[in-house]
Amino acid sequence: MKFIKANQLKQKPDFNNLHFGEIFTDYMLTMDWEDGVWGDVVIEPFHNFDCSPAMLVFHYGQGIFEGCKAYKNDKGEISLFRTKDNLARMNKSAERMCMPQFDVDKVFEGIKELIKLEKDWIPTLPSSSLYIRPTMIATQAVLGVRVSRNFKFFVILSPVGKYHPAEDGNLPALYVEDHLVRAAVGGTGEAKCLGNYGASYYAFAKAKEHGYEDVLWLDACEHKYIEEVGTMNVMFVIDGVCVTPALNGSILQGITRNSVLQVLRKYNYKVEERKISIDEVMEAAKSGRMTECFGIGTAAVISPVGAIAYKGQEYVINGKHIGPTEKFLVDKITGIQTKRYPDEFGWVIDVK
Repeated sequence: MKFIKANQLKQKPDFNNLHFGEIFTDYMLTMDWEDGVWGDVVIEPFHNFDCSPAMLVFHYGQGIFEGCKAYKNDKGEISLFRTKDNLARMNKSAERMCMPQFDVDKVFEGIKELIKLEKDWIPTLPSSSLYIRPTMIATQAVLGVRVSRNFKFFVILSPVGKYHPAEDGNLPALYVEDHLVRAAVGGTGEAKCLGNYGASYYAFAKAKEHGYEDVLWLDACEHKYIEEVGTMNVMFVIDGVCVTPALNGSILQGITRNSVLQVLRKYNYKVEERKISIDEVMEAAKSGRMTECFGIGTAAVISPVGAIAYKGQEYVINGKHIGPTEKFLVDKITGIQTKRYPDEFGWVIDVK
């Protein structure tokens, strides 16, 4: 592992007024793939890349990324939450996108050293953290649809507050997209690759135009079954049962989704992973049998939903108030992340 010292450090931001993903720390981690092997892990000053406009990632989208977090509690203890699981998932994305896999332990140790170096950038306010963004891109400068011979892996850090500030009693509403498609079975939906997110912009703009906060996606074949909400997995509480769409090859295998399911089952909640149709969801919302709906993801952890709109009809959920399952999950998972609660699952790794 190599270290390059910065000539000058940045002024720390106001941690009371953070916008998600807009500020970056002093250092970053990089690693290059050339001639069939990964080079050294390098921790160096955050900087712009010097690159060719012919680089393959710009033209054909051969790129993947992850998102995870570091936390610091009021005792100054620093911890990482399921970071190795994120890196393992990134290797699966790399396989799907014909990109080289990397040594998870080697990269993880590099990330730990980076976090130690940037410990003063970790905010401690409630719902705040240091966001970690590992990324891999194709860097060969050549035109033509081909697998790149060169790749760059890098990790940047950003202190963040709440991703979706949700006001109890006025929770955001979702717009059901029943024509455009985010991903299809057999495609790249379960890989965390660049194109999946580019494909979501148009539907997101439509939702915003109609006054909604985010998109609820349906399956690509029948436009009938729920898949994801925006860039997150989704869960519904119907007749007291926590229901989430089963993984099917087009849905991202969310780390937070997996954490939520483990916590719910540990504490004896009724849980179902299955196909769930939009008609079932709307009928349950209309009748009041659906008492909660929320997105699940690293950035927001739990993102409560107050209403769902489909084919010109909007149904309010629980009076747009945060429900008991949502409150329990936010408290339990963030409590484990910040060490307020013991880690019963082996998810947290201390950074010392």
